[in-house]
Amino acid sequence: VQLVESGGGLAQSGGSLRLSCAASGFTFSAYGMSWGRQAPGEGLERVAGIASDGSRTYYTNSVKGRFTISRDDSKNTVYLQMTNLKPEDTALYYCAKLQDSGTRSPATDWGQGTQVTVSS
Repeated sequence: VQLVESGGGLAQSGGSLRLSCAASGFTFSAYGMSWGRQAPGEGLERVAGIASDGSRTYYTNSVKGRFTISRDDSKNTVYLQMTNLKPEDTALYYCAKLQDSGTRSPATDWGQGTQVTVSS
């Protein structure tokens, strides 16, 4: 399993970023996927999940209405569109493969992460 994130960077408060995660080494369409983040000194937090067929999504309360998770099975890629960014969104963002088709199942594999920094 390989998961490679991209799209992180520096954004101003209120701005937008789109993260991508290219997956390989497994049958992408059979698994739920998620995005998590870890801020300095904090634990890993799952912010969004998407079912294997894309029909169900999950968002943690702090990002509801601002972040959108999606997937393109033809490209084996999962995305996280982030809008109205806030300084508290600053973190290292990780893509994860879940253990089954659900949105909140335990993660089995993680990428290396992409840094998102939001300035006020």
